[in-house]
Amino acid sequence: MNDAETKRAALVCAVAGSFVTPFMASAINVALPPIGRQFQMDAVLLSWVATAYLLSTAAFLVPVGKLADIHGRKKIYLAGMIIFTVSSLSCAVSFSDYMLILFRVLQGLGSAMIFSTGMAILSSVFPVPERGRAIGINVAAVYMGLSIGPFLGGLLTEHFSWRAVFLFNVPTGLITIALICLKLKGEWAEAKGERFDLVGSLIYGCSLIVFMYGLSTVPKVTAIGLILVGLAGTALFVRWETNHAYPVFDVSLFVTNRVFAFSSFAALLNYSATYAVTFLMSLYLQHVKVLSPDTTGLILVTQPALMALFSPLAGKLSDRIEPRIVASAGMALTAAGLVGLSFLQEGSNLYVIVLLLAVLGLGFALFSSPNMNAIMSSVEGRLYGIASGSVGTMRLLGQMLSMGISTLIFALVIGRVQISAEHHSLLVTSMHWAFSIFSALCAAGIFLSMSRGKLHPASPERSYEIEMRTGSD
Repeated sequence: MNDAETKRAALVCAVAGSFVTPFMASAINVALPPIGRQFQMDAVLLSWVATAYLLSTAAFLVPVGKLADIHGRKKIYLAGMIIFTVSSLSCAVSFSDYMLILFRVLQGLGSAMIFSTGMAILSSVFPVPERGRAIGINVAAVYMGLSIGPFLGGLLTEHFSWRAVFLFNVPTGLITIALICLKLKGEWAEAKGERFDLVGSLIYGCSLIVFMYGLSTVPKVTAIGLILVGLAGTALFVRWETNHAYPVFDVSLFVTNRVFAFSSFAALLNYSATYAVTFLMSLYLQHVKVLSPDTTGLILVTQPALMALFSPLAGKLSDRIEPRIVASAGMALTAAGLVGLSFLQEGSNLYVIVLLLAVLGLGFALFSSPNMNAIMSSVEGRLYGIASGSVGTMRLLGQMLSMGISTLIFALVIGRVQISAEHHSLLVTSMHWAFSIFSALCAAGIFLSMSRGKLHPASPERSYEIEMRTGSD
């Protein structure tokens, strides 16, 4: 295959994988209330249908990213898509709440393998001056999955059952597997020969799981102990990685690479502030507004639809303008939308809700693609898998913190009960607290985003490309 064909094949396969996983993540939110009713799950346990998937993905992202750098990104990408498809079928036939959560963990493993390698493959194939556009298209595919998810998930849930949401992934996954096998040529194992840090991976995964489980059990007495153990494990992980010849994650990047560090932390804050919005609004629209799942999905589609529409433009814009400027503007818009949501009441107008979701969608689109471009363009090729795994970890950790904050607020305000009409005022109060906290997180993210430093002049590859273009002109 020539260079153009390789780029096209990589983009098509990455886009296919980038669609199927976020579709599942967004569609499940609309299906949560029916799942909760069928298995008689309280609000806290129900949140674990979403959280288990996120926790598993976050725990595996960094290790599988490193494995992909060593053994080949296509191998890991293909294996991840197979695992994701099989686990989707298994979720569809689950007959208990704990069985469903278990297979959601397996789905998380497949998602980690897809996400950590897809972006790394794109970064390996596309040079810096073209990378922003490619990443923008890929991010648009993510948001297409997110945008179609609530609407189609609502239709499937309303007219069939929540199980149909999982079954939808099976043919989609099979088509993607065929694309990878037939069209994607290459492995991109730029860290071949390095040893895999199994001990570091175990420390990382266990610490993350203990920390998030502790957060989910607040206000129990044991929660503080679990959180402290998780934090201590994270400190041990940093110490271990610092002294390891082949670290599973190069923690020095956070010390020596300002653009990488600040961009990663900005992503963490942004996802912490935005992920639970769909979860909370799904509960609000179906319980408080008494809307059907398909109508709820139609309203929730507003946010990801705007993301999908503007992400390619934002990515292309970040090839010409400093990513920190575009991303910071997006973060500010996101904060404004969250502030608006914090004032929702039981009688709030649906048109106002749609407008606020549109503001959130536009803000996130302007932030995500430029921020991803900044992260991937700030490291050398052999670190693409680690960088992709890092941003994925920040994304998933942020999403887990977002769900953790929501779960904690539910536990403190509503308690471990099934949400009914008598709890509507408490649900709205919980949303006020959550959106207020999310607004504050986003405001802090604006500062981080603006402080990351300049990317374009610091990139030798970009400067070389610009000089070659100028000379040819």
